[in-house]
Amino acid sequence: MIRRAISLPLAADHDPFGQRLREDGQSLRRRELTTLQLNVGKMCNLACGHCHVEASPNRREIMTWETMRRILDWVDAHRGDGLADLRLADVTGGAPEMNPNFRRLVAAFRDRGIHTIDRCNLTILLQKGQEGTAEFLAEHAVEVTASLPCYLEDNVDAQRGNGVFRESIEALQRLNALGYGQPGSDLRLDLVYNPVGFGLPGGQASLEAAYKKHLLEHFGIVFHKLWALTNMPVRRFETYLRKEGQYDNYMNRLLAAHHPGNVEGVMCTTLVSVGWRGSVYDCDFNQMLQMPLDGPVGGEHFVEEHSRKVWDYVPAELIDRDIQTAAHCFGCTAGAGSSCTGALN
Repeated sequence: MIRRAISLPLAADHDPFGQRLREDGQSLRRRELTTLQLNVGKMCNLACGHCHVEASPNRREIMTWETMRRILDWVDAHRGDGLADLRLADVTGGAPEMNPNFRRLVAAFRDRGIHTIDRCNLTILLQKGQEGTAEFLAEHAVEVTASLPCYLEDNVDAQRGNGVFRESIEALQRLNALGYGQPGSDLRLDLVYNPVGFGLPGGQASLEAAYKKHLLEHFGIVFHKLWALTNMPVRRFETYLRKEGQYDNYMNRLLAAHHPGNVEGVMCTTLVSVGWRGSVYDCDFNQMLQMPLDGPVGGEHFVEEHSRKVWDYVPAELIDRDIQTAAHCFGCTAGAGSSCTGALN
């Protein structure tokens, strides 16, 4: 079947992805809830060109301890029933470590036997005020998923800012010294690759081999796994695509590379994403596009404030529920597939 080209806004009322699912006789539903992904704020020490959150040092949105406490209370209230399968807290941002209650939240999840992932940009570990953060992560056995879009300095700095590569290497060496990424270590360290420019990721296995060889030979760095992620045409990267006149080309590249076999493996089938004020979304990308499970249409602050909060749900309402989709969802199913845990096949 010949697929038509698309030139569509990324909006909830334009859903070529949903149409493609119907054409292929597929559907997308959340089948279980194993992961709670929390965006604890949009403040970051970097302002990367591909960032779908549009995080930067100037952002002030931050999840308060009161919101965190209400989420934890909700987890406690339902661990014996609807959240019996919950086993992972995926903490993201911005730079989540910049939230003043980051450590308190991580410790609370550990006390509940819930494993935690820190989505770390690496350079944050070297910033003033973050003294001891790396050691804290190790002490609490936090899994570190670290962004390093390339193993070459020029490519990283072009995407993330001058000097970011060298700081990232120093942070990785510090994590290695604490036991992260070492053979046989329970301190898991994974790296995240995303393309520089307008291309799609290459093969994850070959990229991982190249990363491991280069980082070990040049910097003595080891890690467990590389995750190859597609740049999502959302927020800052969408703006960049449109500015360069590449948006339509990129969207059509995603559409042409759509692989129906990836649909069942996408991350939204096992998690919900929670915003900085507690509102609920099918994934972090839907969160940035103001597509809540139950809430109004409007700007990001309005939607986050007025949408239904996670503690207002009975967990059964979140499971066996259709996922909201739009054009950006092709970013998760293109080629080898892309989710928060890398390629799908």
